[in-house]
Amino acid sequence: MMLAMPADDAPLAGIPSGRAGTALEPAGAVQVPGPCPLTGPAPARTPRALAELMRDHGVPAAALEKTAAWLSGERRQSAATQAGYIRDVSWWLSYAAGRGLDLADVDPAEADLYAAALRAAGLADSTRARRLSAVSSWYAYLTRSRLAARNPFGEGMERPSVPQTSETRGLSEDELERMLAYTGARESARTHALLALMVATGCRVSSVTRTTLASMGRDRGHAVIDLPVKGGNTKRFVLPPFATDAVDRYLAERAGGDGPLFATRTGKPIDQPYVFRLVRRVAAAAAIADADKLSPHSLRHSVATMLLDRGHPLHVVQDFLGHADPRTTRRYDRARESLDRSPAYDLGAALAAGVARHARTYA
Repeated sequence: MMLAMPADDAPLAGIPSGRAGTALEPAGAVQVPGPCPLTGPAPARTPRALAELMRDHGVPAAALEKTAAWLSGERRQSAATQAGYIRDVSWWLSYAAGRGLDLADVDPAEADLYAAALRAAGLADSTRARRLSAVSSWYAYLTRSRLAARNPFGEGMERPSVPQTSETRGLSEDELERMLAYTGARESARTHALLALMVATGCRVSSVTRTTLASMGRDRGHAVIDLPVKGGNTKRFVLPPFATDAVDRYLAERAGGDGPLFATRTGKPIDQPYVFRLVRRVAAAAAIADADKLSPHSLRHSVATMLLDRGHPLHVVQDFLGHADPRTTRRYDRARESLDRSPAYDLGAALAAGVARHARTYA
């Protein structure tokens, strides 16, 4: 991980703007500050852009070096994960500059005001929670490195509650089948293979855009594919016959050689925006309702829900999807509160049998 270093070691307090330390007037409703946009394209998306943003805001070289080390940490090994943290931290940097804050000595109240500004911007609870968590992680590292007085986003801060069910628009089993049937009959072999692979593995879109021809193979008689996953690792997935057939049909038409499994005409790997547009286009063509609300993650969501609905144990689905926390998997279990599955029936049956057995004692 490379971050460009500033030429001098300017103090953090040198961030321009003249509103640092301004007390809020207690009278009336508190106005949530909004010195800069909190939606749209992120202020920084790459390590270089983040370094330039930090340098522009007077962050010293030592903090840039520690930020580079933080981005290279165990939880941020993959380029996609690093990019996400960069975007989330850059939102805070721009906001703090607009507020005239000394990044090395931020009062926790300012962190609360930032959280309120995110809420006022209309961001989803999950997005707000992610942004606050990213900045908290960054400050925890700077605090441990003695470059910040405290972590203003740390212990005691109230965070948005992540919804217990996934907010992603999902597809029913029938809709998944219709999409695959449509791509098999009306779309190119590449499109059909791409969607079949995503459904068969429940993978993230970043996995399918980064996989290569060399990732295909066999293991103890199973057709398998090794997909890049979170944390810079790879995970081996079994390919069921319908997905193997789709991929084989595509490979029969594809030019040989190494490189990305799904490539453009110029040989470069397809990108995530392309897959996003493809999912919506195919769904609309297959007459799927609310196709304009779908995303590549809708396929992953739908696979998780389908497996749970079919009775696969939570820990099996968790491992299949690569979730570190079972609570993430449970968000896809739409039937977990179904009255038909209520444990009260088993409890009642057990108690009724025991009551009947003991009733004879008191007859």
